[in-house]
Amino acid sequence: MNKRTFSIVSVAVAASILAACSGAEPYFTSKRETWRAPDEIACLRSGIASAPYIHPRRSALGGPRPCGAIRPLRVAATAAGQVALEPAATLRCPMVPAIDRWTREVVRPAARRHFGRDVVALKVIASYSCRPRNNRRGAKLSEHGYANAIDIAKFKLSDGREVSVLKGWRGGRAERAFLREVHAGACRTFSTVIGPNGDSHHQNHFHLDLARHNRRGTYRYCK
Repeated sequence: MNKRTFSIVSVAVAASILAACSGAEPYFTSKRETWRAPDEIACLRSGIASAPYIHPRRSALGGPRPCGAIRPLRVAATAAGQVALEPAATLRCPMVPAIDRWTREVVRPAARRHFGRDVVALKVIASYSCRPRNNRRGAKLSEHGYANAIDIAKFKLSDGREVSVLKGWRGGRAERAFLREVHAGACRTFSTVIGPNGDSHHQNHFHLDLARHNRRGTYRYCK
């Protein structure tokens, strides 16, 4: 382990200790997952997070242990800066290339196909949040608590139109086709994708994350 990597890990450990000693009582359950730190460190060392629209945040995000990330990032755009995230999202590094790939390879081509326009912004309604799944006390810690998830509610087109998950999922033909295409494409990129067909908590957005559902991280949960 080189000095830089050791420093990153040391900061993360220190932040966890401080959170644990803060007296905050966790209202979720969690377990230690050894894959998280190596994945994030490898991503940070790759240089992916050096784009001008990505900015490191303070090392500790707050909240009880184990919430947060080693080096959380404030991500204001994706697809080489061509598509804004509104508002900017707080995410761990591996989410950055995943969102980029989905936006470039799935979302923008689908918008051109169904609307004849480019997507210029993704409307974000949640990224980092130290809370249980679906805000249910006693549930497992949400991937949002690891900054490993993002919720997208709308897609803004270059002519100013917005395609809403809430209204468009059962809306006009073009909207329905577009949203189902980007949902299906997300299932090839992210390990968890939940939309309106998933449950009542996801009627107005797509939840996307990179959780590992089996030991090798090969299982996809797509609803």
